[in-house]
Amino acid sequence: MKIGYIRVSRDKQTTALQEDAMDKERCERVFTDKMSGKRFDRPEFLKMLDMARTGDVIVIWRLDRLGRSLKQLIETVTMLGERGIELRSLKENIDTTSSAGKLMFHIIGAMAEFERDVISERTQAGLDAARARGRRGGRPKAIAKIEPRNLARAKELYAAKNNTIAEIMQMTGFRSRNTFYKYVVKA
Repeated sequence: MKIGYIRVSRDKQTTALQEDAMDKERCERVFTDKMSGKRFDRPEFLKMLDMARTGDVIVIWRLDRLGRSLKQLIETVTMLGERGIELRSLKENIDTTSSAGKLMFHIIGAMAEFERDVISERTQAGLDAARARGRRGGRPKAIAKIEPRNLARAKELYAAKNNTIAEIMQMTGFRSRNTFYKYVVKA
């Protein structure tokens, strides 16, 4: 069965061009979403995936209609392949039912994996360079923002049991209840 998938980013955009392409391809069923391709939880997209069976071909007008990022696109096509569902993109002329189409898609996939690896290597090199200069990553500890005399005062007030925790936090400069419990109550 040929299943068509149409997507536009906004309600105001027209689907006519894609609808014409699906008619020309003689798709037996067509699903249409009017929302961003960044989201994987597109209702019609999910219905289409649920309906598609082994041996079916999903037809799209362009690859970017299926997903916004190359990573998302590769994950989707890999999942379809594992289920025995083929993909045909009309504009890019990619058809995973043919050997050449599979090769083309795998070349694109290999390039995406290379890109992810390069980004990871650059990130790690940047972290190593920062460490060599004495910088530490991560979020600063919240307690560093509390002055030692306010911490001591908070412990005294808490031990006296005359004020509520909210009052003690306000008097001593604690902003987070979790931080207060960590450094005053459990200390």
